[in-house]
Amino acid sequence: MKMLVNVILPIEPFNSLVRSGKASEILGRIIDDIKPEVIYFTEIEGNRGAVMIVDIKDASSIPAVAEPWFLNFEGACEFKPVMTPDDLMRADIAKLAAKWYVVHIL
Repeated sequence: MKMLVNVILPIEPFNSLVRSGKASEILGRIIDDIKPEVIYFTEIEGNRGAVMIVDIKDASSIPAVAEPWFLNFEGACEFKPVMTPDDLMRADIAKLAAKWYVVHIL
């Protein structure tokens, strides 16, 4: 399942790792290991952050994505399932609407 993962990287220890020259090497190792489909770095809640799309085979794969951020940067990770347009089409929303929509009479 595709997941959108927001990673929040607190100012510390990230600043200390930048000063020591280790931040780039650690980031490279994490990205090489996780192999996100895409990753962008941005600001999240006033902190450094990353937004990435990863393929999670099952729930037991989540720690392999989250732990490198937790252990190296004291980061926080938010996992949100996402769908491609094809996934959404296969969901057959019209069928769900027919099953669940009830006309409300005032």
